[in-house]
Amino acid sequence: MENELTIRMAKFSDARELLEIYGPYVENTAISFEYTVPSVDEFACRIEKTLQFYPYLVAEIDGRIVGYAYVSPFKEREAYAWAVETTIYIREGWRGKGCGKQLYLALEKILKKQKIQNLNACIAYTEQEDEHLTNASMEFHSHMGYQLVGTFHKCGYKFGKWYDMIWMEKMIGEHPLKPDSVVACKR
Repeated sequence: MENELTIRMAKFSDARELLEIYGPYVENTAISFEYTVPSVDEFACRIEKTLQFYPYLVAEIDGRIVGYAYVSPFKEREAYAWAVETTIYIREGWRGKGCGKQLYLALEKILKKQKIQNLNACIAYTEQEDEHLTNASMEFHSHMGYQLVGTFHKCGYKFGKWYDMIWMEKMIGEHPLKPDSVVACKR
């Protein structure tokens, strides 16, 4: 990348620009299993909910958001407190230029400070790539150190086709016998 990439915490006012990135994933791909692009207000609420405890990062170049990444609880039960589900979206035309890697590295740095131990990624997968889904997300996560841990077969239906869902994980903690409590992300 020629211009400097800046990573910062998302703001509610970013919702419209983040939807510019996310909308094409909903409308044109099976990467997101949503059928309808959420409203700006709904998206702002999602950002707000995440930021109550977890990081929600955006990557900017020259003041334009080119990608974002955030985490959510892996499950709601207390015993899962040390595990999160990761999510990342990169603007069309910016994939493969290092934005995603930088976002994930920044995310991991924050999550380690929060005492998170496990990162989990739920990824759409297909045996045969088509115009709606390639397996680039699986390849990206593999490159970032995630390992395949499971496959749910034909669990998502979109664009008249059944798609698989895979789970990948990356352990970033030591898993001590008595782990420290997870702490909220500092904004």
